[in-house]
Amino acid sequence: MASADNRIGIGIVGCGHVSGVYLKNLARLRATRVLACADLDIDRARARAAEFGVPKACSVEAMLDDPEVEIVLDLTVATAHAAVCAAAVESGKHVFAEKPLCTTRADGAALLERAAKAGVRIGAAPDTFLGAAHQTCRKLIDDGAIGEPVGAAGFLLCHGNEEWHPNPEFFYEAGSGPMIDMGPYLLAAMINLLGPVRSVAGMGRASSRRRVVGSGPKAGNPIAVETATHTAGLIEFANGSVGAIVTSFDVWATELPAMEIYGTEGTIGAPNPKSFGGPVRLRRRGEPAWREVAPTHGFGGDCRGIGVAEMAEAIRSDRPHRASGALAYHVVDALCGLADFSTGGRRYELKSNVDRPAMLPAGHRVDTLDA
Repeated sequence: MASADNRIGIGIVGCGHVSGVYLKNLARLRATRVLACADLDIDRARARAAEFGVPKACSVEAMLDDPEVEIVLDLTVATAHAAVCAAAVESGKHVFAEKPLCTTRADGAALLERAAKAGVRIGAAPDTFLGAAHQTCRKLIDDGAIGEPVGAAGFLLCHGNEEWHPNPEFFYEAGSGPMIDMGPYLLAAMINLLGPVRSVAGMGRASSRRRVVGSGPKAGNPIAVETATHTAGLIEFANGSVGAIVTSFDVWATELPAMEIYGTEGTIGAPNPKSFGGPVRLRRRGEPAWREVAPTHGFGGDCRGIGVAEMAEAIRSDRPHRASGALAYHVVDALCGLADFSTGGRRYELKSNVDRPAMLPAGHRVDTLDA
């Protein structure tokens, strides 16, 4: 049901750490309005609703019964996404989930099938590839600035989210880990730039079977480690390019770039794909030094939520949305291949496929988050 001003009603499930920035930004987006907050901890939902002026805090069931909620924004932990998203789809709601869409191929495929039957859309983070930096990189590649793409490399390395996150246990559960947590940023960005993935191979290890919460009320509590904490993967893209990614919760310091794209005529230095903005550098054949490229697109700040807004616009105008379920499932398919370390690094041929999402038009605005 459309609202009187044509904004799409959003219901948020999961009012933990990441919900704050979504609530802040969605209040400023012209395509959306947040109508309800839901959480297993109803007091936490009430606190978020009061903080951001959301009309209602309620149970998930009550939210799914609300006809004005058209999109359910799932901000629960990754291992809960399959159940939450499936319930929303069965209630006739569109869904946008935090990354990753699901943690298994079976759950992802079942969710897309259910959504297709119900006639609703699936979208998912990361939507950072819609930001100024990676849209600028995309334009450089499409304009031939580095010639034919040859390869890519990406590195997201830290010493674990327990250093800052108030509830970090889920990062170390079976089915989680650095590849599942941070790999979606690298893969979505690379697919936006280079197109779909043909095959992957990965290896990993756990440095320890026990971690300790480093801050907040749980500081000092032990964390059982049930997943690899240092992971590396090789990626073969359908266009023939070859990529390498490393994700880790075991690295104290690094000077590696977040991402580079290599071509026959030059190299692009891309910023961290966990961010929407950041410097884009280019060095072409024969040039003596790197040069920074001015952004060709907007959304350079902390713009979490623009994927939801772009999806809302697409629903209203009946066109495909960019941070799509097909893209999110392709990322899950690749991630599961990379994270299946029982194969000993043998190649996994992806069963899914997806088109590169369309580049945003230069100057496109879905909100008032930045100029």
